[in-house]
Amino acid sequence: MGPVRYFVLGPARVHTSEGPDGAAVAVGGPRVRALLTVLALRAGRAVPVGVLVSEVWGAEPPADAVAALQALVGRLRRALGHERVVSTEGGYRLDASRDDVDLFRFERLAAEGVRELGLGRAAAAAALLDEALGLWKGAVLADLPDRAAEAARWEARRLDARRGRLAASLVLGEAAPVLPELTALCEAHPLDEPLQALRIRALRDAGRSAEALAAYDVVRGEIVERLGVDPSAELRLLHRELLESEPGAAALPAVRASVGNLKARLTSFLGRDAELGELGEELRSSRLVTLLGPGGVGKTRLSQEAAERVGGGWPDGVWLVELAPVTDPEAVAEAVLGAVGARETVLRGAGAEELRLGEDPNDPTRRLVEHCAGLRMLVVLDNCEHVVGAVAGLVEVLLARCAGVTVLATSREPLGVPGEVVRPLGPLPVGVAVRLFGERGAA
Repeated sequence: MGPVRYFVLGPARVHTSEGPDGAAVAVGGPRVRALLTVLALRAGRAVPVGVLVSEVWGAEPPADAVAALQALVGRLRRALGHERVVSTEGGYRLDASRDDVDLFRFERLAAEGVRELGLGRAAAAAALLDEALGLWKGAVLADLPDRAAEAARWEARRLDARRGRLAASLVLGEAAPVLPELTALCEAHPLDEPLQALRIRALRDAGRSAEALAAYDVVRGEIVERLGVDPSAELRLLHRELLESEPGAAALPAVRASVGNLKARLTSFLGRDAELGELGEELRSSRLVTLLGPGGVGKTRLSQEAAERVGGGWPDGVWLVELAPVTDPEAVAEAVLGAVGARETVLRGAGAEELRLGEDPNDPTRRLVEHCAGLRMLVVLDNCEHVVGAVAGLVEVLLARCAGVTVLATSREPLGVPGEVVRPLGPLPVGVAVRLFGERGAA
């Protein structure tokens, strides 16, 4: 039969690669298609019998599941050829490469397209993303009985690719033609801030600035009401640009929109001027600084004051991650991901193939690296001591993969990451401590 291609972006199908579209291969009924889907998702890898039974039949396996699976394998072999469904110790393997499966071709093409967009090559990005999105022929993994979780991850990747394609359209001067698609997507994903920003830019570029301002107000209201937070820095800066482009903007005060999530401090800062200056210098020359000291010594306050004073050196913002509420080490990456404003999965310049941080595209460490790749930002990790191992592993990956990221950590023990600069912090001098106590008491 020659080389074949496997399709799971829609009902499972198999085509020979000969001819423009290839010839369709008759696979069989729903269970055979489900088996093919499970094997194609792990192309080239052995899949245990237990996993195959669970995913092919879901919550209702047959009485003799092993025999039933063997019968399905026999039918699939008759369709594809015995050599393509290989018996392994305790399971079976589809003899195919990842690029033989449309799902993984989509992933590769989408990553390449986003990378081209990041390099300023919008036309090349548009062609790659069109090819990637054109592979979708229906609901992903449609033949699996319990597909919701896995399908949701791939739908998120598809939305990433659509965002990238729409962004390329704006660069290519095609704002007006893509507005209907953007509007429909924004209605379906009202809290997707990168998508909302694209629509607002498209309205502006299409000469509809008043509608763009009105759209921002609607988006801001949704985010504040449903999430209890302000819009992202990207949206706030876009809003400012819109205001400045309107007639009469010259009368507006020159206020720089802050980037990041540091909150204004409501009390005075006393007695750490020397430490503050030294910490600022270390942050300018080192990519990982850990402020070390016992509880209550003032590490949190000093770290935030230092971050605010040197924050101008990081154009993509200063982001505070409060780790005290995080009790599960496995939740550290997700906490950092949420704090830096990556509520939606966003592919940056580093593609999935390039990162190799794990096969799950929704893995929080992988998503964090994708979000931060190409950005220049300062991340403040506060109260690391109770999850220090997980923090150390995450920081090591982040610094290795994201050259523009600097980390300031506060902890009762060092992270132990190569290149770490440790700055111990002692108690305040007695006189300063007394004055500070008096101010707080008066307040």
